[in-house]
Amino acid sequence: MKKQLIVLSAALCAASFTWSESREDANKRLQNAAEVLTAITTAPDKGIPLEVLNNAKCIAVVPHMLKGGFIFGAQGGRGVTTCRTAKGWSAPAFFTIAGGSWGLQIGVEGVDLVMIVQNQQGMDHLLSGKFQIGADASAAAGPVGRHASAGTDWKMNAEILTYSRAKGIFAGLTLNGNGVSADGDTNKAVYGTDDERAILTGKIPPTPAGLTFIHSVRRARDAAAGK
Repeated sequence: MKKQLIVLSAALCAASFTWSESREDANKRLQNAAEVLTAITTAPDKGIPLEVLNNAKCIAVVPHMLKGGFIFGAQGGRGVTTCRTAKGWSAPAFFTIAGGSWGLQIGVEGVDLVMIVQNQQGMDHLLSGKFQIGADASAAAGPVGRHASAGTDWKMNAEILTYSRAKGIFAGLTLNGNGVSADGDTNKAVYGTDDERAILTGKIPPTPAGLTFIHSVRRARDAAAGK
């Protein structure tokens, strides 16, 4: 019964993020994601370290991911991601994330989420168009501050490092069990193709709105470097 409730909760959450999105809505998602990345990376003494950003293979942002429940819960949202290419950063691709949970919980919270893909294996999962955090790709809370401590093994512990900015009554964020899937309908509405791999490997040029998000990625690195 407990497992069934978790599956139902995850299914309901996922369903709420699968409707078709207009190009205007997609552009708004890109703008919101750029603002979230800037806010998290420029937080005084609590931003994403320069070493983490320099090592990043891909950067994914989910503005206002929803998390809530009563006894059993669900979380999910719509995000954008860009990956490194030989020429810089790719056009942003659109994706969804959704999952369920169990425990003593009550309430609803909005969470701004940043995921830093740290290695080729994690990037391959992202390029596949669908994977589950915890089962297919490991994730862990990333180090914060101006620099990542040389004594930590953040490079080896997880394929994905996570950062969040929470609002509401929940504390913390657990991503294990969440499924990440390509948002094919939105990708097609924006780029004319739902081929996420083509978008993230630099075969599709970014739109003007996509460039806004790419510029926020570059500004995040400059902010971490103190420029």
